Amino acid sequence: MCGIAGYVGKNQAKPFLLSGLEKLEYRGYDSAGICIADETGLKSCKAKGRLSELVEKSKNMDLSGTTGIGHTRWATHGAPTEYNAHPHFSNDGNFAIVHNGIIENYLDLKAFLAEKGFTFASDTDTEVIPQLMQYYYNGNVFDTFLTVVSKLEGAYALGLVSTYEPNTLYATRKDSPLIAGLGKGENYIASDIPAILSETKDVYLLEQGEFAIVTADEIKIVDQDKNPIDKKIFEVNWDVSAAEKEGYDFFMMKEIMEQPKAILDTIHPRIKGNEIVLDELSLDKSYFKGLNKVHIIACGSAYHVGLVGKNIIEGIARVDTQVDLASEFRYRNPVINDGDLAIIISQSGETSDTLAALRYAKQHNAKIISIVNVRGSSIARESDDVLYTNAGPEIAVATTKAYSTQMEVLFLLGLYIAEIKGKITQEERAELVDELLSIPEKVKGQLSDIEYLETLGKKFKDVEDVFFIGRGIDYSIAMEGSLKLKEISYIHSEAYAAGELKHGTISLIEDGTLVVALATQDQLFEKMLSNIKEVKARGAYVIGVAQEGNTAIEKEADYVIYVPKTKGCFAGALEVIPLQVFAYFISLHKGLDVDKPRNLAKSVTVE
Repeated sequence: MCGIAGYVGKNQAKPFLLSGLEKLEYRGYDSAGICIADETGLKSCKAKGRLSELVEKSKNMDLSGTTGIGHTRWATHGAPTEYNAHPHFSNDGNFAIVHNGIIENYLDLKAFLAEKGFTFASDTDTEVIPQLMQYYYNGNVFDTFLTVVSKLEGAYALGLVSTYEPNTLYATRKDSPLIAGLGKGENYIASDIPAILSETKDVYLLEQGEFAIVTADEIKIVDQDKNPIDKKIFEVNWDVSAAEKEGYDFFMMKEIMEQPKAILDTIHPRIKGNEIVLDELSLDKSYFKGLNKVHIIACGSAYHVGLVGKNIIEGIARVDTQVDLASEFRYRNPVINDGDLAIIISQSGETSDTLAALRYAKQHNAKIISIVNVRGSSIARESDDVLYTNAGPEIAVATTKAYSTQMEVLFLLGLYIAEIKGKITQEERAELVDELLSIPEKVKGQLSDIEYLETLGKKFKDVEDVFFIGRGIDYSIAMEGSLKLKEISYIHSEAYAAGELKHGTISLIEDGTLVVALATQDQLFEKMLSNIKEVKARGAYVIGVAQEGNTAIEKEADYVIYVPKTKGCFAGALEVIPLQVFAYFISLHKGLDVDKPRNLAKSVTVE
């Protein structure tokens, strides 16, 4: 959510700022701007809408200079307008700020500044920061920055430039990600690695409350008392090509197609012979043997993964498992006992609500295992243990391969706990592991022929309402299928437990309503056929999803999507694939921007 790029060096700043912001478009935004600092002052350009608007507008402007900051804004305080776009400036024009996050006490600060005669050009919370810089300026920019940051409450990643020191860039973070990149004769800041990956693979991952003083020749990291911090360089282990489309029209389809490899890369290193080996865990087997309660905490698609995980951990390992939306977890006063396990799931590792839930669980003496994709992210750094997914960079806002690899990690963890607790035999584990290892190849087979899914996407691109129904694990996958469709096609879509249709939902079914019925669980297959009959009787069109061989569904559904046969507990890994592709083709044939759906952001770093 929002993107920051900053540059100081011997070259012109503008080209990097624009290219860096372009690499951050996936995070979601509605306006953009850049600011260049030089001896003559601060020069800026802002534009509402896509980055292309800023690029075009800036062509005829003097934006020369070797130090600058840029930003893509996702509106929180104030409408998506040019005057609300970042950077924001002090009244005297000597300070410019870019900011990700939310300043929770901005109204008090704004009232204080207004009493001192300051005026405001935007509706944002951010603008109080440069105004405070002007008010507290004491002849030393960094000292003033320290003072101002101490006045802020909330979450922030900040980049600051000033006319007083036009060759220096200052940055800090709290609860919002920020990195500093090391070049040769030039250095960078950014909110995420893709912004700087074409320039350097060596970065500093700023921790909470750390400050970066960035010049062309060096980056100094200090704490709030100005004590130097000896930071280790984090070397990015993936190539810039991984963040490129490589011939695909959209990142989403590229990432869908990368799932067989991503799943294999996630599970294969953790299986030796037919044994699950989780060397990343510092928690020993005696801990899992005595484990009585698991809390799975996540947002969005990661929450849907958690629901699948509940079925595995409860159904096979027989451990009481609670799944919570991270945004709700802290506010229901949950019962957390000493030694409970909290499994925290986040693709970015920076999701604000999820990070706050992690800290809450930790304060209540839970053990923390996080499942994240981004190494060195905040959630990873604050967990007791981390099980990384090996999905590689995911750029499209709608997650696909990150979701699938998260599910595989939960499969592994569930089976690992089940064997330790003696709930499955070695033979049963070996059989399940063999099936797990077959999933990448089965997904590859599914993706080798998607013409039928494109046909369905074209046919149903103009529907107004879609209902996804399922039972058990199928219901969890129905929730993800529904989310995929609504977030990239803007079609109203809901998921329901099929057994609950009769308790009100069926009143919404009328002639022409599209229902996607998931029926991959053998023990529930006959009941799902009855549910399909119920909606068909009210005039619905039905797309059925079933495992190969369950041809009885053809008698009830109008269209059928078959997925490869597998153990029922693993069926979700296969049935989600056609739902991703179906949603993609509907969005594509509606002429929408599949990768950047309106109002959404890839990394949600505000509460």
